[in-house]
Amino acid sequence: MSKTTWRTSTQLVHGGIKRSAFDENCEGLFVTSGYIYASAEEQEATFKEEIKRYQYSRFANPTVGMFEERMAMIEGANFCLATATGMAAINTALMAMLKAGDRVVASRALFGSSVFIMNNILPRFGVETVLVDGHDLNQWEEALKEPTRAVLLETPSNPTLDLVDMQAVSDLAHKAGARVIVDNVFATPILQKPLDFGADIVVYSTTKYVDGQGRTMGGAILFNEEKLLKEEIMPYFRNTGPSMSPFNAWTQLKGLETYDIRVMKHCENATLVAKFLENLKGVSKVNYPGLHSHPQHDLAMKQMKAGGPMLSFEVDGGKDKAFAFENALQLAKICNNLGDSKTLVTHPGTTTHSKVDEAEKLHLGISPGLLRLSVGLEDADDIKEDLANASKVVFG
Repeated sequence: MSKTTWRTSTQLVHGGIKRSAFDENCEGLFVTSGYIYASAEEQEATFKEEIKRYQYSRFANPTVGMFEERMAMIEGANFCLATATGMAAINTALMAMLKAGDRVVASRALFGSSVFIMNNILPRFGVETVLVDGHDLNQWEEALKEPTRAVLLETPSNPTLDLVDMQAVSDLAHKAGARVIVDNVFATPILQKPLDFGADIVVYSTTKYVDGQGRTMGGAILFNEEKLLKEEIMPYFRNTGPSMSPFNAWTQLKGLETYDIRVMKHCENATLVAKFLENLKGVSKVNYPGLHSHPQHDLAMKQMKAGGPMLSFEVDGGKDKAFAFENALQLAKICNNLGDSKTLVTHPGTTTHSKVDEAEKLHLGISPGLLRLSVGLEDADDIKEDLANASKVVFG
């Protein structure tokens, strides 16, 4: 057997392991900021990059390196850089390649902090930003008629679960000279591999399903192009310091061992819950790619192995009823995080997307009655009973 022939479940358990002289079974946790050299000459040669070895944990660390190698294996990527958070991954992927005068095109349906980068941060540095409706290929085609440096998209998107045709958009982007960055948090590499659909860079908040238990923060940037690594991302990464901590990498390495099992169980539960919500009193709409009622269901099944672990739903009566519904839940916890073993609910309009303009929220489908549900690993019948009880309390 060879590492190159290992299947995903095996990669998730064994990928990237490097043992010390102590031959430990569990991956080693190297909590060190610096490293010792045998001589001043060795140190000089290291900084000249004549010798490849660990210098400083802001640049690289053995535990973080194991995490990066395992993530690269399951994504099918040549390179991975682990970051402190998911937003550090997105910011690094963008800023490392952009300069004043460049142009970025992105889907409107992005996480709130990504929208802030597009609307508030990049323009400060002379970068033109254009937002399009991600599901509308005509808008992508029009926007990408001009030379463009980068394209940013989420699919499925947070929180309305809209999809983007990655292959079609990647083809248009490459003709415009752009690299395509895909935020793949909701789908995970277990369900969808954007590099297979033409994307150039994949980013994650590993805080979510990689950790999977609400413990540690992290992010990852994955790609194949060596020139991108050496000339753009690594120089930015080394000198601005968005690196992941060794402890978080160690914790998330352990999370990866059960990643596929957990994600598929999340998906199984989410499908059952989504179908249940479609007939629940007080719920007018359910956004879940695995449902035939989702307008992009066929695209979802083309790009993803399952409907995904996340959903959102519309509660009749606007914000007041949505808040009352949240407050009536007992099993599901009110929390703006996602990807946890526990079922979590949040009101995107006042939390994750609170800084998005009200008109833009409505355009995106983030109405006052919208709730996002990160479906956990509990028994699906208990989750459904909790939702039914909340509906009874609010709607009778």
